[in-house]
This record gives sequence, C-alpha cells and structure tokens, in this order.
Amino acid sequence: MKTNYPVDEVDHHLRHGASSGDIIATPAKQLVITRVISILDLIMRIIGAIGTLASAITMGTANETLPFTIQFNLFRAQYDDLPAFTFFVIANSVVCGYLVLVSLPISIFHVLKSEAKISRIILLIFDTVMMSLLTAGASTAAAIVYLAHQGNASANWSAICQQFYSFCERISGSLIGSFITVIMLMLIIITSAIAISRP
Repeated sequence: MKTNYPVDEVDHHLRHGASSGDIIATPAKQLVITRVISILDLIMRIIGAIGTLASAITMGTANETLPFTIQFNLFRAQYDDLPAFTFFVIANSVVCGYLVLVSLPISIFHVLKSEAKISRIILLIFDTVMMSLLTAGASTAAAIVYLAHQGNASANWSAICQQFYSFCERISGSLIGSFITVIMLMLIIITSAIAISRP
C-alpha cells in the first residue's frame, strides 16, 4: 500500500537529517509492528480457548460419591447440584466456542491483513462481551468453591471439602483455566485497542 506524504512534511524531515529512505520505510515499520500485535493476539486467543475448554471439561465431569450410606441414602456431590457451577460450565463453553469458531479465524485474517480496522472493532466489542460473561461465571463459581472449602459459620453452612476431597479438587482446579482466559481477554482487548489506534 503506497502512502503519499505532504511536500512540506518531506522537506521538514530532509532538513533535519532524515533520508528519503527513512521516510519511505516508516509505513513498513508500522505494518510490521501491527503484524506482531496480530500474532500475539492470535496466540492469546489460542491460550484462552484451551483454558476455557479445560475449565468446562474439568467442572462438567466433577462428581464424587462417598463410599458409605446411611439408611440407604447415598452421599453424592456433582457440579449440576449448584446452579452457579452449571452457569460456569455454560459460560466457559460459550466463550470457548466463540474463540474457536469466530475469533480465531478473524485473528488469522488479521495476521495476513494487518491493516484491517473494521473487523478489529467488531471483534473488540465481542471480546468485551465474552470477557464480561466469563468473569461473571468464574467469580460466581469461585464464591461457591470458597464456601465449599471454608463454609460460613454465621449462616451455619458447613464446609464439605473434608468429605468430598476429590470433588473439591476438581472444582478448584477448574477455576484456573477460566481466570487465565479472563486475563488473556483483558490483554487481547488492550492489544486490539492499540492496533486500531495505529495509523
């Protein structure tokens, strides 16, 4: 793409010691920087997709049955006993689907065509929505995981993790990938804003 510079601007640069080659090279340097930003954006989206997929699978397969019964009653814990965990699985699944099916193809397009602007703006809007959804799901699940570990004496809620140790390990571990993806989306939004603002 050829860039035309005003005569007075070229004259100003030449008077201050800049060569014509430096002036011509400036758009190429800007394009390289934007392409590097696009590659980083693609890598972070891949990390986010892996994180949300791992979180959804880990939480969605979390269940444990204690090896004893009392009056024929089984003691069992599984993720869908609590709406917060169900919402967590749904939120991670939606964000993972968005990252894989929508954002990754567009991000690859941005690597190939770094000067694209409109598609970046649209992607930035959706990234913000997805980050909000994932933050809500992860925060809600984190609060319930805390109660599972610590309980609440004021509300007379007992901690269950001493009995359901394996279940609590899985639900706690599932939060890691989700919060990593929240951080990735934050960085993606920042890098997208930088790419959009570049000339």
